[in-house]
This record gives sequence, C-alpha cells and structure tokens, in this order.
Amino acid sequence: MGRRMPLAGMETSVMANDSVEFIGVSVPSSSSRDASITSVASQATTSLTEDHASCVVVGDPPTYLIWSIRKILPHVVELLEFSTSNEFRRIGLRIAFPETLHPAVFVCKNEISSSMGHPFLMYAVTSSGFAYCLKLRNLSSYVSYSAIPLDEVVEFNLQTHPDNKPVTSVSAISGCLVIGRNDGSVSCYKLGSLDQHTPGFEHELRDDSGFNRLLGFISRVKLAGAVQDMVISEVCGRQFLFVLHSDGNLRVWDLSCHSRVLNHSMNIATMAEARFARLWVGQANTDKSTISLAILYKHPEDLSLETIYIYSLRFSWGDRVSLLLEPSTHSIPLNQGGCLDVKLAYDKIWVLKDNALIFLDLLASNGHSAEAQCYALQEEFVADQLFQSADYSSDAVLWITHSIFSSAKDEVVPFISSIFVRRLLQPGVYNERVLRATLLEYSRHWTDSNFQSMTSDELKQEILSLIEDEGATGTPVSIYLWWKTFCTHYIHHWCTDNAPSFILIDNTSAAVGLVRRNSVSLFRCLDNVEQLLDGFSGELDELGGPDIDWIGNDSDSELLFEVLRCVISISRRLGKTTLAIFYESLMSTPIIPFGEIVGKILKILENGYSSSVVMVKRSDLQAGYGWERELADKKNFRKFSIDMMLSLHTLCKKGASWGRVLDVIESFLKYFVPRKMSQKVQPQTSSDANTSILVHATSQISKVMLESALDVLLFLNYMVSASGQIGLLHDDTSRIKLELIPMIEEIICEWHIINFLAITPSESAAVEDFSSQLSLLQIDTYGGKEIWKGKLGKCDFTLASLLLLKMNSSAEGPVYLSTKCLLNPQDIVLATQNFTSWIIWGSSREPSAFLNTSTELAVVLLRHGQYDAVEYLLSVVKAQSQNEKTSHCMQDADGGWSIMHHLLGCCQLGQAHYKLHGPLKERKVHEAICSFFRASSGNRSFQALQSLPHEVGFSSFESTGCVSTIAWKFHYYQWSMQLFEQYNISKGAFEFALAALELVEEAVSPKDDYCGILPFNESAITVQGRLWANVFKFALDLHQLYDAYCAIISNPDEESKYICLRRFIIVLYECDAIKILCCGELPFIGLAEKVEQELVWKAERSDLLSRPSLYKLLYAFEIHRHNWQKAASYIYLYSARLRTEGALGDNQFSSSLVLERLNSLSAAINALHLVHPDFAWIEPLVERDAIQIGRDDTKSQKQHSYIDMKQLENEFVLTSSEYLLSLANIKWPFTDSRLSRVQEAPSELVDLLVQNNFYDMAFSVIIRFWRDSALKRELERVFTAMSLKCCPSRLGSSAVLNDPRINSLLLISPNGGSDVHGSLDALPTSQQTDGNGHWETLEVYLEKYKGFNARLPLIVVETLLRADSQMELPLWLVLMFKDGRRPKTWGMTGEESNPASLFRLYVEYGRYTEATHLLLECMESFASMGPADIINRKRPFSVCFPYNAVQYLWCKIDELIRSGHMVDACEKLRNLLHGALLNHMKLLKVEGDDILSAVA
Repeated sequence: MGRRMPLAGMETSVMANDSVEFIGVSVPSSSSRDASITSVASQATTSLTEDHASCVVVGDPPTYLIWSIRKILPHVVELLEFSTSNEFRRIGLRIAFPETLHPAVFVCKNEISSSMGHPFLMYAVTSSGFAYCLKLRNLSSYVSYSAIPLDEVVEFNLQTHPDNKPVTSVSAISGCLVIGRNDGSVSCYKLGSLDQHTPGFEHELRDDSGFNRLLGFISRVKLAGAVQDMVISEVCGRQFLFVLHSDGNLRVWDLSCHSRVLNHSMNIATMAEARFARLWVGQANTDKSTISLAILYKHPEDLSLETIYIYSLRFSWGDRVSLLLEPSTHSIPLNQGGCLDVKLAYDKIWVLKDNALIFLDLLASNGHSAEAQCYALQEEFVADQLFQSADYSSDAVLWITHSIFSSAKDEVVPFISSIFVRRLLQPGVYNERVLRATLLEYSRHWTDSNFQSMTSDELKQEILSLIEDEGATGTPVSIYLWWKTFCTHYIHHWCTDNAPSFILIDNTSAAVGLVRRNSVSLFRCLDNVEQLLDGFSGELDELGGPDIDWIGNDSDSELLFEVLRCVISISRRLGKTTLAIFYESLMSTPIIPFGEIVGKILKILENGYSSSVVMVKRSDLQAGYGWERELADKKNFRKFSIDMMLSLHTLCKKGASWGRVLDVIESFLKYFVPRKMSQKVQPQTSSDANTSILVHATSQISKVMLESALDVLLFLNYMVSASGQIGLLHDDTSRIKLELIPMIEEIICEWHIINFLAITPSESAAVEDFSSQLSLLQIDTYGGKEIWKGKLGKCDFTLASLLLLKMNSSAEGPVYLSTKCLLNPQDIVLATQNFTSWIIWGSSREPSAFLNTSTELAVVLLRHGQYDAVEYLLSVVKAQSQNEKTSHCMQDADGGWSIMHHLLGCCQLGQAHYKLHGPLKERKVHEAICSFFRASSGNRSFQALQSLPHEVGFSSFESTGCVSTIAWKFHYYQWSMQLFEQYNISKGAFEFALAALELVEEAVSPKDDYCGILPFNESAITVQGRLWANVFKFALDLHQLYDAYCAIISNPDEESKYICLRRFIIVLYECDAIKILCCGELPFIGLAEKVEQELVWKAERSDLLSRPSLYKLLYAFEIHRHNWQKAASYIYLYSARLRTEGALGDNQFSSSLVLERLNSLSAAINALHLVHPDFAWIEPLVERDAIQIGRDDTKSQKQHSYIDMKQLENEFVLTSSEYLLSLANIKWPFTDSRLSRVQEAPSELVDLLVQNNFYDMAFSVIIRFWRDSALKRELERVFTAMSLKCCPSRLGSSAVLNDPRINSLLLISPNGGSDVHGSLDALPTSQQTDGNGHWETLEVYLEKYKGFNARLPLIVVETLLRADSQMELPLWLVLMFKDGRRPKTWGMTGEESNPASLFRLYVEYGRYTEATHLLLECMESFASMGPADIINRKRPFSVCFPYNAVQYLWCKIDELIRSGHMVDACEKLRNLLHGALLNHMKLLKVEGDDILSAVA
C-alpha cells in the first residue's frame, strides 16, 4: 500500500458571513436593451448550474472584495468587503441585474481618472449579450431598495451584429472588457474608459501582417475553436491576454497594441480524448524570464482522469515580444474530487478540490521534483470533532462513558449531551446558518435577528430543550442515537451550505485562504510536533515520519519510533473519543479528579469494557449483536494485550534497559512543553480576522497536543501497571511515578488551559442599568472602540479572543499580529506559539511562571466579567499546584497563594451577584468569604495584593513606617466588607465586619514592635462604633433582628448607638416585625426609655392608617412593663388623633377609623381597670394638648387636666353611636365643640339612633347620660317614636338593621348595670330583637325598659290610639296592663300601667266594646276572689274600679243609642254593663249582710 500524501497544514476559520445584512440595489434597464432582447433570446445561455465566486485584493493595506453569484439567484451579484485593518463589516451589497448573468464577473480597482468617489469597477455580462460597467461607491453608502444612478452605470450591447456568436468567456481589467465567443473570436471594449461612439472603443483581435496591408485588405486570423478560457496578466508593466481555445490552441495577445505574440497548439499524448477546461496564469519570474501556466484537462467519460499540467512560458524583450512555451514540467492528477479552483504563482501552485487543498512547490530542490502536499479542509475537522470521521467509531463515546460512570442514566445522559454541545458550539465547528438549518428540520423557527442575538448559553439551552421535546433523554442509548443523528444532519448541512468556493491568495503576505459559501478561512502549517505525529498516523506497519533532528543518534530514533508505535496502539484501542471524555470530565460539575479519570480509562485498557457496556451492546444500539460479536471483541482485547506486551518487550530489548527508554521518553516529552518565545515587536492592535485565525489555530494545536499527551500518560500508567510482566525495575517505576507522570500531567494541565481558553465562549456582559445598555450602543463614538463588547457571549468570541483584543496593546502581551494583511501559513503557527508562550510563561522565565501568568489572565478575564472562566482557571491551577506540592511555597515566596484566592473570591462574588439565586447563591457567597479569608492569611499577601489593578485589588492606603500584619488584615477585612456591601451581599459584609472588630484594638493601637500605624486618625471607640454600626446594618439586611439588636447594645459610641436604635425601630416597623419589642425577648439594658422615645417619635410622624399601629405598639410596650396608666394614655392619644384627623376630611374608611377609636377607648378603659381606682385616670400628654387646639377656648380652659374613667366610658358610648351611624353611611352631625364635655349628650343623637333603628345604642346613650325624671322623659320620647313606627299609616322605608355588631353596643343591662367597656364581638346574640317586625322590637324593648319607667306601656298605648283609635292592640301589650302573673285583689287598680289606665284610654278613644269587656273581666275576677281576700272586696267601688270612667262609658253608650248609631250593639253593651254592675252591687249587699250577721 502506497503512502498517503503528506499533510502540510490545516484550514483555520476566520469569519462567517451568515450574519451579513445585505443592501439590495438594482441596475436600471435601458430602452435599447428592452428593444433588442427578443432578437437574441435564442442565443441566451441557460441558468447557472452551480455557484460562482471570486475575490479581488486591492489597496495597501489590502481590502478584500468577494463577489458571488448563487445559482438560485443567477441575476444577482453579492459583494462583501473586509479588511484586516478594520473590524469585519456586517454589511454587504446585493446588486440585481435585469437578467441572468454570465458566470464571470470582474471587480477591480478604478484606475480611470474620474474615479473620485468610486473606488471600484464591476464588469458583468448578461446571458442576452449586454455588458455592464458599474462604478461602485463604498458599500455602506447605498440605500436598500434603490436603483443605481444612471451616471454610475455604463451599458453596452455586445450583440450589435446578427452574426455575433454567443459569449463563452469573459475577462476584464480596469477600463477594458474582453469577450470570447463560440466561434473563437475575441473582442476588446474600452467599457468605462471611452465613450461607445469614440473611435478605438472596440477592437477585434486579429492578425495584421505587413504583406496583407500592402494588398490593401485586412484578413482575419484563422479562427480556432471556441474560446474556452481567458486570463489577463501583467508582465513587466504590459497587459497580455492569454486565450485557451477548445481545440487546444493557446494564443497570447498584447493588449497595448492588440497584436498576437504567441500561437501554440497544445497536445497531450497520454490524454488523446481529453478536452481543455480551464487556464490559469501565474506571476512572471523576472529573474528567470518565465511565466507559469496551468491547464486543466478533463476526460469526457472518466472524471478521475482529470489532471492539471503546469507549463513554463519563457519570454524575452527586444524589438518585439518573444514567447516560447516549454514542455510540461509538472502534472497533478486529481484522482478523486473535482477541481474547484487553482491559484498559480511563479514558484508554487495551489489546487482546491472538494476534499483537500493540494500544494506543490514548482522550484525543484537538489535536482528532484518536489512532492505534492495537502492541506486538510475544515470538513475533516468538523467531522472529527462531532465523532463522524470514518477513521473511528463514535460508539466509543458511549462505551467509555459507561465504564467511567457507575450510573446508567443519571450521570451518563447529561454527560453525553454536554460532550456534544460543547463540541458543537466551539470555534471551527459552529456555524450559525448550518445550525439554524439543522434545527429547522426539528421545527424550530426563529427570525434572523432573534437567532443572531442568541448567546452560546441560550443556544445550549435551546438544543437541550429540543432533546427534552424529542423524548430522547430516557436512556443513554437513546440520547446517544439522537445526537448521532443530529450531528449527521449538521455535517450534511455544513458541507452543503458552507461548501468551498475558491482560493484566496494575498501576494502581499503570502497568505493562503479559502472562501466558502458563507465563511472565510486561512490555511496554516503544522507545528513541529504535529508534523512528527502526522508522520506516524498511518498504518502501524507503515510507520514513517519526518526526520527527527533533535534525537541524538539513530538508535534513539528507533526507540522513539517503538514508543510511538505503542502510544498509537493505545490510541487506536480507545479511539479519539478519549480526549472528549477526559476534557468533559474536567469541565463537569463537580470536577472529576484527574487521577480518577486516568485510572478508570486505564482499567479499560487492562480489563476491557465493563459489564454495563456489554449489556448496552446487546441492546438496540447494535442490532444483531450476538455472542459471536462479543467473542470477537474479547478476541480483539486479548490481541491488544498480547501485542502491547510484545511491543514493550521489544522496546526494552532495543533499548537494552528501561532507563534508556525512559530517557528517550523524557526527551520526547520536553517538546510537548509550550515554547518560550522571546520575540518583541511594537504594540499594535490586532485585526478581527487575524484574531479569529489565531484563536482557531490555537484550539487545533492545543487539541492535538492535549490528545497526544494524554495518550503518552496512559502509556506510562500502562507500563507501571504491567511492570511485573515487562521487567520494569523498582527504580524505573519510581522514576515514572515521581518524574515522568508529574511532568506529563503538568503538560496536560497547561495545554488544557490553552484549549479551554481557545474553545470556551465568553460570558455575556452583565447589564444592570440603562446607562450600561446605552453604552453598548456606541453612540457618537469611534466605531472601532469597544465593539467587542457586543460580541460577548457569542460562540465565535472565546476567552482567547477577549485576551487577545485586550492584551495586544500591552508591551508584555502577544503583540505579534499584523493589522496590514492576513497571516501566511508560517506566521499563523508562529503567532500561535507566541500566544501559547504568553499564556504559559508570560514575560517571566521563572519555574512557577505559569502560576503567576494564570493570575494575570484571571485579572484580564475578571475585569470583563468572565467569572466562570476565572473560577475554573484558578481552580485548575490551584489543583495542579497542590499536586505538585507547591502551595506552601506559594505562601512563603511571592504571595501567589494570596493573589489566587483573592481573585477566586472576586469571581465567586461576581457569580453570586450576577448569575446565581437561591441555595446556589448562598453556597457561592460562602465560598467567596472563605477565599478572601484565605487570601489574607498568606505570607507577603500585603505586598502581593497591593500590586493588583484597582479593578480587582483592594484600595491602597498610605502608612507611616512598617505596617503590622494585624493592621493590614484589619484594613483588608474592611475592604472586603465594603466589596460585599457594594455587591449588596450582606452575609459576607457581616462576616468581615465582625472579623475587623476583633482586630480593632491591635490595629488602631499597634504594639511597640511596629513603627508605623494606619492613618485612621480615629480613636478605637470611634472605629468600633462605625464597625458595630455596619454589623447592625448588615444584620438588618439579613433579617437577623436579634443580632442587629446585639450590635446596638454592643456599640460603645453612644451617638452611633442611638442612630442605630432609631433605624432598628424603623426597619422593624417596615418589615412588620416591630412586635418583638413587646415580647420580652430583647433585653432593654438602659435603653427602655430611649426605645419608648423613639417609638413616640416614630408614632408622631407616621400615618395613622399604617399597619401596624405604633400607638398600639406603645400600648403593648407599656403593658409589658406594667405601666398601665401610660399604656392607657398612649392608646387614648391614638384615639384622639383618629378623631381629630378623621374629621379633617371625608375619608372613605370612616367606619374603620371610628372602629379603631372604639377599640382604642376600650383598651384604655381595660388598662385603667388594672389601676387602683384612686389612680384610674390618664395623665395629660403633650400631643393630646396639641389636639385640643381646634376646640373652643372657653371650654378648653374649663376642661380638666386629666381624664378619668367616667369620661372614658362616656366617650366610648358616644363613639359607639358614631360607629353605628357610620355603618349606615350616616355622617356624624355633631362637632367636637358640641361634644367636648362628655358629661352630656344631645337628644338629637338619640333621635338619630332611633330613626335608624339603633335602639340598643339609643337606650345605652339615654341610660348613660340621663338620670331620674329626665331619664323617664327621654325613655317616653323614644317609645313614643317606636310606637309610631308600628302604626300602618306611619311606616316608612327604613328597616331594622340586622347587624350582629349592634348587640355589642348595649352597654347597660336592664337591671341598671354599668358594664360599658365590653368587647364589640363578645356579647351574646340573645340581646338581639326576637323578630324583625316593629311590633316584636317594641315588645322586646318595652319589656326590658319598663322597669325604668312604669308608664311606658301606657305611653305606648296612648301613642298608638292617638295615631289610630281603631287600632287592634296586640295581646302582649294588653297583658302588660292586666298583669295576670299574680292574683289580683284590687280590681282594676295597681301600678301606673294598670287595667284602669287601659280602661280610661279605651273609653277616651271610643273603644267602648274593649272598655266594656275589660270592665266585665275585672269585675268577674273581683267576684271570684277567695275567702282569704274578702276584706279587700269591702273597699269602696271607686277605689277598686274607675267609677268616673265607668259612668262616662255609660253616658257615651246612651248618647250613641239616642243618636241612633249602632243601636243594637250599644244596647247589648249597655245591657252587659248594667248586668255586671247589678251583680256587683248584689254581691256587695250580700257580703255586707253577712258581715252584719257575723257582727251580731
């Protein structure tokens, strides 16, 4: 098997143009074109079958203009401009022509005299034969949807003659357009430089000999085959046109005189049927007077026979130009893959195929032809990164992951997804347009602006959510298969949408680039180690490689070959997925220890895959996997083990001892260490393009280095594990463990950091306010400044990009990138070496330089908000330093330990502030606190931290003399406290404030050992007071109220203490926790009076409606202190303020305000009940006096200076009335001046209460404020009003208010009790009226209050009969007069409301029937008296019965009879009355006779 073509380099991505915003303009159509287009329609070519593109390099520094024609838009030319001296412009120009274009479009610098304002010219030819010359302005000056002005467009019809053949080839330079036709003719047009009607505008290239001129006619040149290709090339200042015809004729024309200088017929004997396809002309070599030509030959049937032949055209100058075509010197068979583009120089040629870029040096070395080399395209890199390469199976990702993790799902599933996502979004793999096209297959749609604005984190979340929606997270096999399918689609779109277009050569810098459909990239050479490893990347039995000039002798080279053979065997066994799993293990959370990962991978080499892997293989992942395949796997494993043993024994035998083998390995490992570069150049700003090149190249080289170093590490560990089988001595084993393995681990750590910086996207900027967002707009600022801020968070802007942009202007940074042109392949590698040298070594050459440089990198990243990256970077360095047992040295040497933990604390603090929430934030805050404390504990930390920039270091301070460690720590703790306070993280500020307090005494008053003190100019008490105030503040922020109060009582500064106390009360009030002042849990050590004063101060200045009420708090505060009088005073003051301020205006919460007053008065009464009756009064308060200002002056002077229980109870009753009226939406009609003396109440209040059916409250007011006869009169008035409501003619629309709270307002019991301070909700509902009707209400209250006035029933009946004399009185009311509850012995006599009174009312109001029946009832009752009451019957009739009323009744009945009104009824009544009186007289006579008989 022949060896493959050696690899010369790789493609590195520069930029993608998928986010370019194109400005669409159109070319105006002329009338002449419209008239003639139909005549040439048959000659028009068909639509384009493929995309066409090219590039022109103009200016110094060069500007690169890329034009392209898409086959889907064959009439549109897209222009894109970029330059290394400026940021990549995201604006392009899309020019729409009237019809389909010829594939060849030429853009060149405008060298015509009238080029001001139009730096470029574009030549284009349409399919119908119209040529255009466009004078182009700067691309950004065009306006979308506009037409190019007519004065900037030159149009010419090429089909002026009917015999003109179709155009087959086009070429152009500034001011000249050359057209080649199907008949072999070639025409030149001075399009753009001369007017179309000017002589000399058009020239047809033909042979003009002197003999023909003498004959007087001009003969045309014998036409050759159709023009296949044309190239205009400048040779020694003269323009020559090279024309390749389809029949193999090659002709060269001198455009200055339009004469032919060469006519040669090409002939290839070995390719008889080949056809000539393309022609390329290289630069002229003036030293050798040669011009290189390349011609592509295609076989019509076998595309694999395509070959490019290189010729040398020798030229000489004299009287005439002489050209001689020499035989072909080189040929390049293309084999597989078609030719896409060729670039030719005088000494080299580049051939672009769809799978590689072939490079050939045309200058022979030592008489031998140079061997062709190839550059790997990015497709290979993308496939390798996404495990889609044909060289190895991607299933190893699943096998190794299963072997590392014990869990089959919880750990494997997210781990696999993380591997793929990280690789998908890294530079060189991620392409915006490709990813969007892939996601569209899964029905994920976005607008252009939305997708372009997404950060790397957002893209990651979007992809992971897609996996969730697809249901692919069930098992490790399902997630792996989903990713495998997704990556297959992604690579398909990558190869389709980003296919190679043409080669870009910058002659200024010898840069070699590749323009793709939506990206631009450059090619780089291989690093020395890459060249060495590539030489051994073929089959094991064909190992070869470059010369190893750094090995001492041939025997050592042979040993190294054997070592590499073993390393490659291990790599082949595990596959290339090992690095991905290793890297992801280090990036996972939590980080898997380095040694644990290596140990688990080593077990796979020793024992094969775990049993869980076997189960997975038997699953659906590999259909048809049976015992035969399993046995084959075991056979392969045994074969690997045996081969490794044999190889190791062979290695030891060739080296004669393991010591010599280890020496070779150690020498080899030294070349993995990043080089120390010492080049120094002037500081300059690198370009956007070159920065992208460098970042991608660094990621590629670091990946190779990291992968190779990991393979060597596994090989060394494998040797140690098999030491007994290969005869490895104890000393050799110890050397491997103590020297070689730590050495390679350090190398892996360094390259891991480099790779991490190169592929990890930067974090998005944390924008906190509007001003920060506004600053990102870059309004009225230079466009090149701070544009990178908008790139933060994007996939193509990594941490390395940020480091380069921010450090290139530093004399100590990697200032090696040119801004004038693109980098050539060698410079890219050199720049990468400089960059990696700066990352690892910085400007130092110390053994621990990487530790110092890592802090420098962390400072830059931290300054720009890359908190996660800083934490990871320092964590890796910290772990490596601990493995190397250098942490103690760091503390003792230069303060590196302190700087590291200080920066860790800063980044952890930033993470907690900007990114985390909940428990994660609390944990990160705790880590930041620990980091800052560790930073302060290192030796020489003061000097080290002082050297940090002010953005990440603590503020420097001046000191007199030397500063003690205690004083410095004290200052550092204060700075840390302020830093946490700045980030609004009170937990850390609280801890450092307490830590600083512990050092105050020693820091402010240093011992005699130190000659200087900190410039506080403050006493220890002042400093302690300030710090305790800070402790108090932070404790309040943390809602640690008891700690805050302890800080108050611990504060030695009295002024600060009282300020904190006031703030404490305010905060307690605002957070609704002020009740803790009254629960007795806080010790008021000498602060009780001050607390009371602050509460009073706060209460006087607070809104009365705020909750909780401070007056209630004062009440509870004094109650807890058993100060009943003061408690009553504060709560009464609250009630007074409510009354005064509530009366200032109409308040929509008036009822609630009155209820508050009512409850306050009740509380005041309850408090005074706890005081001895002799002291049950309220002391006068200042604010209470102020409340009385609006009252009448005379009454104010007479008012007592105190308020006793009686006044409180009176006010309570009045306030209760006001509350009930407010519930009925009745405004309180009485002013404070009228009710200023609560000894009396207006009768109008009672009338208002009765009118609104508040009877309980009305009777409470009456019984409270009236006595004796006045009480009886007021009761009579009330019952008169109540009686009138029972009259049908007097019923109004008002109804009894059925509110349970009304019951609580009955403060006076029927028996005259005086319990007036009960709770509003505590009284039983039995006091409510028995019914809802007026009669029931009247019955209840009449029964309840007739004991206060016996005349009340009489008043009620009289009122009713007066209102309606014919009204039927209710039975219960009549029974009140009859008083049938006890035996009657007095006839109709009794209390004021007796039957006689009712009888008189009946008679008075004409109720004769009721009067007669009442009299008869009483007489019967009188007559039925038993013998025991016989003596009572002997009383005179006038005493027992109302004689006058009876006589009046008799007279009235007689009058009715005489008047003839109701004669029958009246006669009946008179007869009844007569009979009753007669019987009564007889009874009296008989009893009188009995008495006489008894006496006798």
